[in-house]
Amino acid sequence: MKIGLDIMGGDYAPKATVLGAIAACKSLAEGQKLVLIGDQAVALEILQENNFSADNFEFVNTTEVIGMGEHPTKAIVQKPDSSISVGFNLLKEGKIDAFSSAGNTGAMLVGSMFSVKTIPGVQRPAMTTIVPKLKGGLGILLDVGANADCKPEVLVQFGVLGSLFAQSVYGIENPRVSLMNIGEEEEKGNLLCQATYPLMKETTLFNFVGNVEGRDLFNDSADVYVCDGFTGNVILKMAESFYVITIKKGLKDEFFDRFNYEQYGGSPILGVNAPVVVGHGISSPEAIKNMVLLSKNMVETGLVDKVKQAFQ
Repeated sequence: MKIGLDIMGGDYAPKATVLGAIAACKSLAEGQKLVLIGDQAVALEILQENNFSADNFEFVNTTEVIGMGEHPTKAIVQKPDSSISVGFNLLKEGKIDAFSSAGNTGAMLVGSMFSVKTIPGVQRPAMTTIVPKLKGGLGILLDVGANADCKPEVLVQFGVLGSLFAQSVYGIENPRVSLMNIGEEEEKGNLLCQATYPLMKETTLFNFVGNVEGRDLFNDSADVYVCDGFTGNVILKMAESFYVITIKKGLKDEFFDRFNYEQYGGSPILGVNAPVVVGHGISSPEAIKNMVLLSKNMVETGLVDKVKQAFQ
C-alpha cells in the first residue's frame, strides 16, 4: 500500500506535514509506505534535523504550490507541477492508493472530480466530519461544505455514502441515518427537507430513523446526520469553536476534548473513485498523522469498492 501525502499543503507546511509524516510512519505496518509529494530538498532537511531516515519514505519532487486563496479550477490547470495536481495524477495512474492534503479544499475537490472522477451513479461527492457523542462513540455528519446547494435525491445519496463510511471505517453496524431539520415531524423544514424526507422514508438503501434537530447532534439519536453542505459547514465551524472556547476559558472536559480536530485528521471526500482526505488548513503534525492513518483505513476497508457496489 502506498499513501500519498501533499507535504506543501496547510498553513504550517512543510514542517508540520513532514513531522506528521514521521509520526504516521511509526504507526504503519510492513508493506505500507508513505509517498511524500512536494519540495524534496526541504523535506530531506527536516528529516535530517529530526534524525529520521529518508529511506522510510518515497519522494515525488514538485516545483509549484497551490495557495489557500487561489481559484481551485484555475490553479489545477495552471499549476500542473503543484503538489496537489501531481498527487492526483499519481492517484489516477494507480501509483498511490490514497491521497491526502491539508491544502486548498476547493482544489482537492476539483482535483478529485477531474482526475479519479466521481463513481458512476453518484451525483455529487460529499465531505464528512466526525461528531462526538456525549455518552461516547461518534457520529458522521455530511455534507460539510462540498455542496452548498443540493437536490433531494442528492441528500438520499449522502445517506448511502455516510452509512457505508460509518459501517466500513468505524465499524458501526446498521448505522441509523437521519435528516438534519428544524423539527422531528415529517412535514417540518424547508422545501429541500420536505421533499427529501419521503424519499429517505421509502428507501431500502439505509436505516432511516427520521428527522433530528440541532440539539440531537451530540446524543444517541442517530449515527449519520445528513444535510446540505451549507448547513453542514455552519454546524462544523460552530462545533470546532467549542474546543477553542474551552481552551480559552481554561476548562478541561473529556467530551469537549473530543472536538479537537487533530484527533480525526481530516474530511474524506466520499463518492470518488479513490480514497481522498482533506485536512484542516491549520493542521498540526498530530492532525497530519491522523489524516494519513484515516487514508490507510479507507484503503484497508475497501470503502471505495463498497460504494461502487452500492451504486451499480
